[in-house]
Amino acid sequence: MDKFEYAKEVARKLQKSHPEPKTELVHSDEYQLAVAVMLSAQTTDKKVNQVTPELFKKYPDWESLANADIGEVGKLINQVNFYKGKAERLVKAGQVVVAEFGGKLPKNIEELTKIPGIARKSANVITQELWGIAEGIVVDTHVSRVSNRLGLTKETDPKKIERDLMKIIPKNYWRNFSGSAVLHGRYVCIARKPKCQDCVLNDICPSAFK
Repeated sequence: MDKFEYAKEVARKLQKSHPEPKTELVHSDEYQLAVAVMLSAQTTDKKVNQVTPELFKKYPDWESLANADIGEVGKLINQVNFYKGKAERLVKAGQVVVAEFGGKLPKNIEELTKIPGIARKSANVITQELWGIAEGIVVDTHVSRVSNRLGLTKETDPKKIERDLMKIIPKNYWRNFSGSAVLHGRYVCIARKPKCQDCVLNDICPSAFK
């Protein structure tokens, strides 16, 4: 099959394996998800979920976060990587959301990426998780690894990987692929010793150990 048929088959198999993939970041509203996503950069979801309960208790919404002391925020999130920079960006994000967006997240990637701490990957996660809007494909370390092993791209830069994937994966699969590829990379196509024997793609993956 050609590369388009192959990409569609990969997306179809992942969708069958993970029909409704959801983020593992614990949240109850858009504010909590956005903050958790911002904290998750170069930090595990498990670690983020450990620090957010106290953070959300003290700062339950954008307005309270906008008025927070950066040092106090830093103390609450000091278990995550690069917590000082993240604390500063969280407070600035609160200020921008309140001042420019009336305390509500905008529902498109272009405006979301104007908020400090939200880059394109984070914006993709937010729009897909909250509103089911897929303007692109989430590319994190797991999706990058899975996509390269499957031969869907040879790129290493997340933006270039996303462009390659968007060209060959049908748009109706973008939302599912974003979530299912993350979970597939986290639990099956792991960095060391991928579990090829358990992989739903082992019959078509060029990197599978057979």
